Amino acid sequence: MDNVKNLIAAIALSSAVLVLYSLFFFEPKKEEPQIKKEELEKTETPKIEKTEIIKEISREESINSTERIIFENNNIVGSISLTNGGAIDDFEFKNYNKELNSEEKVVLLNPANVKNGYFLNTGWTTNDNIDVPGPNTSWKVKSNSKLTPNNPVKIFYENNQGIIFERTITIDDNYLFNINQKVINNSTNSYKLYPYGIIHRNNLPEDLTDFYILHEGISVILQDDIEEIDYSEIEEKKYSKEASSGFYLIGDKYWMTSFIPPQGRKFRLDFDYTTKYRTSYIDTTGYELGPNSSINHNVNSLIGAKEISLIDRYVEELQIEKLDLIVNYGVMYWVVRPLWVVLDYLFKFTNNYGYSIILLTILIRLVFFPLNQFSMKSMAAMKALSPQINLIKDKYKNDKQEQQKEMMKLYAANKVNPMASCFPILIQIPIFFSLYKLLMLDVAMYHAPFLWIWQDLAAKDPVSIFNLFGLLPFSVPSFLEVGLLPCLMGGSMALQMRLSPGATGNSEMEKVQRTMFKWMPLVITIILAPFASGLILYWTCTNCLTIIQQWYLNKTIKVKQ
Repeated sequence: MDNVKNLIAAIALSSAVLVLYSLFFFEPKKEEPQIKKEELEKTETPKIEKTEIIKEISREESINSTERIIFENNNIVGSISLTNGGAIDDFEFKNYNKELNSEEKVVLLNPANVKNGYFLNTGWTTNDNIDVPGPNTSWKVKSNSKLTPNNPVKIFYENNQGIIFERTITIDDNYLFNINQKVINNSTNSYKLYPYGIIHRNNLPEDLTDFYILHEGISVILQDDIEEIDYSEIEEKKYSKEASSGFYLIGDKYWMTSFIPPQGRKFRLDFDYTTKYRTSYIDTTGYELGPNSSINHNVNSLIGAKEISLIDRYVEELQIEKLDLIVNYGVMYWVVRPLWVVLDYLFKFTNNYGYSIILLTILIRLVFFPLNQFSMKSMAAMKALSPQINLIKDKYKNDKQEQQKEMMKLYAANKVNPMASCFPILIQIPIFFSLYKLLMLDVAMYHAPFLWIWQDLAAKDPVSIFNLFGLLPFSVPSFLEVGLLPCLMGGSMALQMRLSPGATGNSEMEKVQRTMFKWMPLVITIILAPFASGLILYWTCTNCLTIIQQWYLNKTIKVKQ
């Protein structure tokens, strides 16, 4: 039992690494999605007109061929197509580059007739004999020709039946669009209209990561229900759901498009795929439009980056429950969020996420210092008791029950808990997984630099030991790309294990354990080399702090023999 604690530690550490590796590289075979289907066979709610794409052209050609309203703030720039139904179909970030060493910005939305078409639109539909604006309707500008935070725009469409459709669009300093739809009835007839919002995507995103640990696709977040629907699920089955509160979004790793319908009104969410991905909400109550009267429908849309601090602010401003789940941390939410709060605070102090991760590591070590101290003392004590343990094993080698009894007496007499060394590792595994989630999903890590070597803490180490970290003029296969940080991590882990008390016996189990610990640093280095540099930095710092603590204990602690 003297070596059980080291074996458990090795198994726990290896398991954590292997699980992370499997999550990072392999997507397990999915079971049939357990999605609640609500087939609405009989409904008075009319259908939403679909966007028909006749011919695909280039993005530049499409944008230049239509009349548009430009929108811009400090973070984004884009345009709204007046010709194509008033769709928001041109959206580009100002502060996020597509590639690390490129000035080309990340483009989120494209017109419908572009290969990667991706756009949002709102409108009205009806069962009555009335002309309503559709995806090919041309709108006119009523006020302002450019949308900015201080200048809303108003567009309108008038049919030949005395009905005027107006949209007033506002934008804040970040990613929040507000669309107010107004219908003015100048006729003597009555109608019933149903407002809707639609998100249309032609193809899968180019940067789809397809990691099992990360959901990319549609998220439906309601007051009493949260469902994640992958693109593949939509391709197989149509999905519908009714609600009166909540919202839905299409989420990529870092980016999102969403609609937040008016809370308290009944709406239906529909998601389907024919040759394109189509997601929408429609107000199922509808609005009665009497003669010489008007109706209004107000909807919010978040389009942009999943910036956690900004989303938290929108939670307060919009008072939308569970809006913070736009960034989905899954079951690790309650561990990840506190870690993010601390990391964000440290960043405000250091202005660099690399230094912030180092300081966060130190803080975590300080929190667990008493537990780690106790664990290391127990390991040292167990090593000191090894000669007596071996004598007991030899004496009672044919009587396992008596052997166990005598060893427990020995542990009690020396106040040693053979399992004590396992507790810190088991407790810190959730921290490790949570940091993995945080560093992977937080857009703040996107192209975040550290020193002069690592320019993107969200990506793997860009250099490789096999070309002398970029000094030799050739590239190496991806499976051989073991960077400087993983090497430092592996080296520090090897030194840490060398300083740690280990098995000293000659049993088969102890021999296997020593072999495992000997090769583990190399195996973990190769496995974790493709992981985010920020995560490797955290692990390396943890190893270094453990080495310092272990060295101090080895010099100062005297165990009774």
